[in-house]
Amino acid sequence: MNEDDLVPVFIPSLGVLLLHLEKKKGAPLNRDEVLEIRDNAVVMMLPRNMARELAEKRGYEDVDPGNCWAAFQELKRRMEETASE
Repeated sequence: MNEDDLVPVFIPSLGVLLLHLEKKKGAPLNRDEVLEIRDNAVVMMLPRNMARELAEKRGYEDVDPGNCWAAFQELKRRMEETASE
C-alpha cells in the first residue's frame, strides 16, 4: 500500500455516527441498519497519510467500513468496559 492511496474518511466518524443513531433509536442497531448507515454516510477520500494524521488528531481510529458490523460491536464492547471501570 502506498501513502498516496486514497482511503475513505467518514464525516462525522463512522463510529460516532453509529453510536449517535443507536442512542437515538433507543435500541441496538442490527447488522442491516449498520450497513445501511455506512452506505449512506458522508465520506470523503483522503490520501492514507492524511487520514492517519486526522485519526491521530481525533485520538482514535474509526470503525473499519470494510468490517463495519464486527468493528462496531467491538467499539461498543470497549466502551462498556471503559464505563464499568
